[in-house]
Amino acid sequence: MTDFCDRLEAALRSQGCMIENESDYLSSAVLVPLVRHNGRLGVLFEIRSALLNWQPGDICFPGGRIELDDAGPQAAALRETQEELGLPEEEIDVLGPLNYMVSPIGVAVHPFAAYIKDYALVRPNHGEVAEVFVAPLDYLLAAEPLTAHMELATRPLPDFPLNLLGDSYSRDWKRRTTYPVLFYQYDGHVIWGLTARVLCGFLNVCQTLTIR
Repeated sequence: MTDFCDRLEAALRSQGCMIENESDYLSSAVLVPLVRHNGRLGVLFEIRSALLNWQPGDICFPGGRIELDDAGPQAAALRETQEELGLPEEEIDVLGPLNYMVSPIGVAVHPFAAYIKDYALVRPNHGEVAEVFVAPLDYLLAAEPLTAHMELATRPLPDFPLNLLGDSYSRDWKRRTTYPVLFYQYDGHVIWGLTARVLCGFLNVCQTLTIR
């Protein structure tokens, strides 16, 4: 028994930890891009094309799904940003990773702060991006987001073995939890959902720095 525990300890210490059920989530990576625009440092946002099936017209950061042939989340975020904004890789400086988050609705997001060297070179791919806009960083740092709440519930589907659980298990919708949803507003634009949560995490890091 001692030998087994020793070998188990060695195996556990040698492996990195990960999300065990990662395949249950949509794993994505995004860049939070800083740019110099109209003489001010700002954050670039995309407005998703109305042609897209998923969240058309929503505001987001450049990025997307992590594909199997991506070297990792940062590589995926860079690839997607190049495709969506028409930028060569050398025009994007990745400054570092931000805290990743897992949404209650089943999306895992790996965000990275970045700096786009020349905003004038941005050429949105209109198949994915309707337009872009820049919100000044000092404005965002001073903004207080609106916080609302969403309720999450579950319901068993026809293949669920209710007979194994007894009559006490709910056959209908069952409330599970509530979670906060943030909303930022700028120049008629509403930044909300996971994008707002990523933005909030980024701004929390920036709060301790002096902007020049």
